[in-house]
Amino acid sequence: MTQGPSRLRLLFGPAYWVVALGLLVVGLLMVVWYTPIATEPGAVRKIFYFHLPVAMVMFFACFVVFAASALFLWHRAAWCDDLAHAAAEVVVLFCSVVLLTGMIWAQEVWGHWWDWSPRLTLSLVLWLLYVAYLVVRSVMRSPERRSIVCAVFGIIAFLDVPLVYYSVRLMPGDAHAASQELSLPVLWTTLYWMLPVGLLCVGFIRVRYELLQRKRSLDEVARVAHNEHAKALRVSMGGSP
Repeated sequence: MTQGPSRLRLLFGPAYWVVALGLLVVGLLMVVWYTPIATEPGAVRKIFYFHLPVAMVMFFACFVVFAASALFLWHRAAWCDDLAHAAAEVVVLFCSVVLLTGMIWAQEVWGHWWDWSPRLTLSLVLWLLYVAYLVVRSVMRSPERRSIVCAVFGIIAFLDVPLVYYSVRLMPGDAHAASQELSLPVLWTTLYWMLPVGLLCVGFIRVRYELLQRKRSLDEVARVAHNEHAKALRVSMGGSP
């Protein structure tokens, strides 16, 4: 029974993070020395190699929230609730990075920090949805009700993901280009960055999931101990157990 968890702990052990950070360093070297500096917009274009992979991996984390939430409503399994919670935290982290790097790009290329274009607006809405998801989790006291409400919220929040992705094609007037022709160094570097960013995403979700599982176990132990203490107190006072 413990063989599976032991293998997972081995998989996500120190070697996992060494590999992920090593690939990240190689990616940085590729950005600095392998990719060319475009005449327009110049060196700021190198943010693209980080911005786009983080955005794509963020969509994966959104899907994890969606899938885990749907599984929870189907099976009512606590691990599904914890997985959705962990993935939602990573969504907020990655979406914050996407918005920040996008603002840096906008300032250098467009001359202003923000543009209320469809994709940017929907990306902000996505960030707000998952922040609200975490806020709902923090304020609801009933564990059962909190899990159900957040599962429904997690499914609804995912509906914004295809809107963000297809907004350039579906909504005219967006400042983002619908498609771009990329040179081989640019294409390969962008694709390569999906690997370390993806490993970091999965690793972060795994770490938060384990912490949430431990917290749930401790809460259950505390609940049982409290019930046993209350039962013993009633017996000592001459009441029924």
